[in-house]
Amino acid sequence: MKRFMQWMSESFAPKLEAFTKNIWVASIQEAIMVAIPMIFIGSIITLISILKDFIPGMPDLTPITTFSFGLLGLFIAFLTPYVVMEKKERHKIKLLAGMTGVSLFVMLLGPTVNEDGTIQFILERFGPSGMITALLVGVFVAVVMNVCNKFSFFKKGSSLPEFIMDWFDFLVPIALVLTTGWLLVYQLHFDIFALIVNVFEPINAVGQSLTGFVLFNFIGVVLYSFGVSPWVMTPIWYAIWIPAIEENAALVAAGSDPVNINTFETFFSGWLGIGGMGATLPLVIWFLMAKSKKLKSVGKATIVPSLFNINEPVVYGAPIAFNPLLMVPMWINGLITPIIVYLALDMGFARIPSQIFQLWYTPIGLSTYLMSGVGGLLLLAVVLLIVFVVWFPFFKLYDAQELKKEQEINGLESGNV
Repeated sequence: MKRFMQWMSESFAPKLEAFTKNIWVASIQEAIMVAIPMIFIGSIITLISILKDFIPGMPDLTPITTFSFGLLGLFIAFLTPYVVMEKKERHKIKLLAGMTGVSLFVMLLGPTVNEDGTIQFILERFGPSGMITALLVGVFVAVVMNVCNKFSFFKKGSSLPEFIMDWFDFLVPIALVLTTGWLLVYQLHFDIFALIVNVFEPINAVGQSLTGFVLFNFIGVVLYSFGVSPWVMTPIWYAIWIPAIEENAALVAAGSDPVNINTFETFFSGWLGIGGMGATLPLVIWFLMAKSKKLKSVGKATIVPSLFNINEPVVYGAPIAFNPLLMVPMWINGLITPIIVYLALDMGFARIPSQIFQLWYTPIGLSTYLMSGVGGLLLLAVVLLIVFVVWFPFFKLYDAQELKKEQEINGLESGNV
């Protein structure tokens, strides 16, 4: 265990941190995070729509979701190349890069142009189902813009105004990008959406399996326990979560049952993120009962944020990170709870979430009820019981350890007096 901890802290964690700080990886993460408020709008509309059951004649608010969350792919296509150019400090071209990303993305949607001049799109392709396409488009545009940045029609010291030189130089990457789209769509009749669905179908199938569901949670928990924010997994997680919840919503709207268990809603609005990634709320509650003054203080300081699923204070303050005595139960919960939740949802003991609800700071229990009703609360009670039990013996050992340290310090202080 000691060697493993040393390897993780001295080798793996620094390399992973360096990878996540890479401009391209960081740009994809940032592009998704910037678009989060548009996803939140869909969650808020879900929350407000509950009132329709109690207020007759309440208007349908779903168009707000359609033109916010439902345009997620379009936003990502703009933001990804924009953020890359911004991080590379190529500010002159960042807006053009974003606009070029939108142009290529819309072209790849495969619109139908009618004889009367009207144009038809498949609306769902603008949204979560187009997210992978949007990311690929964004990266492609950024690569072309980055390579062409070294090219110029003009020699240094040209007497032409700088903005005119920029206009002509920017034509090359834009022309290359849009010509590529034209060749794929209008000459080769290439449907990139169909290709991506075929390529990612096995990945989505694994992600929606019991193994994939458990790995999603466990990898995030392990990374977090070593002080690495699990949000480094954002591009992978959201690529599966967002289309999955959209499909669930479509199935329910068509009168069928939702089938995708691996969604953000299951993780953070339902049963796994109890107090945050790693199910740390029960540990904080145990801390409130600690004999150690330090742990009791940590419990008091972190209980309120934990109720709203903010657990960085306890992860880094207890600490759980790099503390084998608390890392192990976090890992155990990271394996046991997703297995129980997956099997319970798969067998129909609780309702699989089918509405977008990404207000992760909503207290667990309330969000669980909104997503899965009374059955969801019963499943949450089972999960909570298990998590409390798993944390308890490790908490007791840690409490005794910290209490002993405090008593030794007090004894030394008394002796000095």
